[in-house]
Amino acid sequence: MDFNLPDDLREVQATIRDFMLSRVEPRAHEIEDTNSVPPELFKEAASLGLFGLSIPEEYGGVGLGMLGRCAVYEALGQGHMGFGGVISAHASIGTSGLVRLGTEEQKQKFLPRMASGECVAGFAITEPSSGSDAANIHTRAVKKDDVYVLNGTKHYISNAPIAGLLTVIAITDPARGSKGMSAFLVEPQTTPGVRVGKIDEKMGQKGALSAEVIFEDAEIPAANLLGPEHMGYREALGILTAGRVGIAARSTGAMQRLLDLSVAHAKSREQFGQPIGEFQAVQFMLAEMEIAVQTSRVLWQKVAWMVDEGQDVRRMASIAKYHATEALSQVADKAVQVAGGMGYMKDSPVERYYRDQRLLRIYEGTSEIQKIIIAKSLLA
Repeated sequence: MDFNLPDDLREVQATIRDFMLSRVEPRAHEIEDTNSVPPELFKEAASLGLFGLSIPEEYGGVGLGMLGRCAVYEALGQGHMGFGGVISAHASIGTSGLVRLGTEEQKQKFLPRMASGECVAGFAITEPSSGSDAANIHTRAVKKDDVYVLNGTKHYISNAPIAGLLTVIAITDPARGSKGMSAFLVEPQTTPGVRVGKIDEKMGQKGALSAEVIFEDAEIPAANLLGPEHMGYREALGILTAGRVGIAARSTGAMQRLLDLSVAHAKSREQFGQPIGEFQAVQFMLAEMEIAVQTSRVLWQKVAWMVDEGQDVRRMASIAKYHATEALSQVADKAVQVAGGMGYMKDSPVERYYRDQRLLRIYEGTSEIQKIIIAKSLLA
């Protein structure tokens, strides 16, 4: 593979990076204070095609392959992570199932509105009893004439408070365990019996809203079954696998931003009569940060290329996510150390990144789950 991104993707990446740094970052404090993204930023994002990254052009999207999408995700990572989280949850796990498994009728109904940003999407699998153990879900879907009746509770569902469409995983055949789950397209804002709970108060990622979603005898049209019945769990794993590559790319972008901030600070901040970048202790931290950026970038590019080539990436996607998110944690810590007291202050982007990045080692599969996937693949 060619490790140089094509010129057209470099241009797209540069455009999104400029948008994040010139339009989103100046409003970071507003997003933090209100825990919401200004609507005009979403409109600008829609005009740039960010809501339609993974949606084919015939449905109004941009239709980028995985390499192209991940190039954009890296650019998103260089700005406010909450804003980037909304976009990536929509364009990745919120959209990919419908694009891959949807009927033509389902695609025509939902994808154009999703591509325009009118309908924000999310993915609902996690439950109070089921996090890393994704097979231990209890939400039931019982077939009754031409509808499925859903009962249960999902929690920590990204984009739930603003979502117009959720891909929901529910049990349709309890006797078959994880092989008896199905996926459904649910419109939470207009479906009777579906209720979005209180918005979660998170440590970081402000503006990227999540909440419980409660189903109480919610009748979902049988036409909204996504893919074959009883195949939801297998398809969910495929959706999450692809999403992990995007998280690796976003993590790389965040590391690049932290490195850029740290280098600039090391050049301008003086102690003992010289810039702190002249001290070897600071140089070592900067060097370690650069190593983390470059190794993570090579990994996500390779795995994204493998996805586009149709290869099995279950192990490599876990490697990329684990490496990049763990590396980002270390880079964020070093960035605070380089910045010193200023890096611990609320008005510093370094402090914000330090809080925001922590979630990436948890959602869409914890670091421990990634290691289990890697080890089992080796032993298979």
